[in-house]
Amino acid sequence: MPTRKSVDEYLQRCTEALEYAQEQYEIGAGQEHYNETEYKNALQGLENAVNDINQLTLSANDQQQDQLYRMRLQLQSLQNNMILKGSGER
Repeated sequence: MPTRKSVDEYLQRCTEALEYAQEQYEIGAGQEHYNETEYKNALQGLENAVNDINQLTLSANDQQQDQLYRMRLQLQSLQNNMILKGSGER
């Protein structure tokens, strides 16, 4: 079972990935042309975070699973918005 500290540290890294992706999403929403590389990197960061959460959840206790589940929902929501925005511009 992961320690509370390790889950907290991982959730902090997820929050940072979420903030970076949100920033890239807002930049892309405000411009017709945006830095496509950074946008794709932000999307990849979200995907990696979701995959890592799925793995971490397997060994987490109930409280940790709940925290991880809520973070995964936030990550996937932004990921979906970014994918929809990206596909709408092609």
